[in-house]
Amino acid sequence: MKYIVCEEPGVFLLKEKQLPVRKENEALLRVKKVGICGTDLHAYSGNQAFFTYPRILGHELASEIVEIGENDQGLKSGDKVVIMPYVSCGKCVACRNGKTNCCTNISVLGVHSDGGMQEYITVRQDLLLPANQLSYDQMAIVEPLAIGAHAIRRANVKKGETVVIVGCGPIGIGMVKLAQIAGAKVIVLDVNDDRLKYTKEEIGADYVINVNNQPVEKIAEITGGDMATAVFDATGFKGALEVGVDYMSHGGRYVLVGLSKGDLNFNHPKIHAKETTIMCSRNATTEDFEHVINVLNQFPTDSFITHNVPFTEMISHFDSWTKPATGVIKATVDF
Repeated sequence: MKYIVCEEPGVFLLKEKQLPVRKENEALLRVKKVGICGTDLHAYSGNQAFFTYPRILGHELASEIVEIGENDQGLKSGDKVVIMPYVSCGKCVACRNGKTNCCTNISVLGVHSDGGMQEYITVRQDLLLPANQLSYDQMAIVEPLAIGAHAIRRANVKKGETVVIVGCGPIGIGMVKLAQIAGAKVIVLDVNDDRLKYTKEEIGADYVINVNNQPVEKIAEITGGDMATAVFDATGFKGALEVGVDYMSHGGRYVLVGLSKGDLNFNHPKIHAKETTIMCSRNATTEDFEHVINVLNQFPTDSFITHNVPFTEMISHFDSWTKPATGVIKATVDF
């Protein structure tokens, strides 16, 4: 079978190897579609934390079962399944408390172990979610939307709240719709006017603001001076992360979804005065995946996937997907 491996930063190679053989409690899957995410782009550029080379990338996966043994879900050969790529141990303190998304021994497909940029893959049966009702396009975006769903759930967003989402990347865009489904009014911030326009026109954001255009004052105007009861950073950019608390109301929650590799600095009196709750949101759980699958018909998948190529052409297109000027929101690869 064919596969693509990132040998080192900036270098992809198309290779061949034998089909994997499934072990007990595993399924053999044929990969049908892979979404390209920020993790893949950062790995290619050499700027991804927790990463070693060579590595087969890909963890936003749409697949079909080729072989599977007895299982509690009744899955069978030919079924379409979404793969939850967070391989947890089931034994650590986080797993025992239902937080498999931050397992102390977590191994993420495409990051810590080889992912789905290959024609076939074996995966633990308990990491498969039935998805016969979804298209392959929809299946390939479940994982990034689940990350947003986890953040919205973690912040316990309620109907009638006004929230701010900083960053119109795929995660942030997904969070806008998911926050609205939860009943919130959403203000979106970014530096890219094209992304803001898309988020307003296609996703239906209530308000969009370019961060270079006095965002604190505009949020205060929109909220009657209250500011946002929950603020989500989906950029992972140090400068954005450190000012996000300025958009938050007194008694509000600040949720760090994007990951920065360095230290963050906050003014303690400022965050103390607001009795700020600062929380991080990492990965997603089965509950988040299931929620996304259930509401995916409310999301504009067709406009969200802006670029799509066959597997054998991915290498020649990948560089362009790292450049915002190409207008890429979500790129996908067909098998």
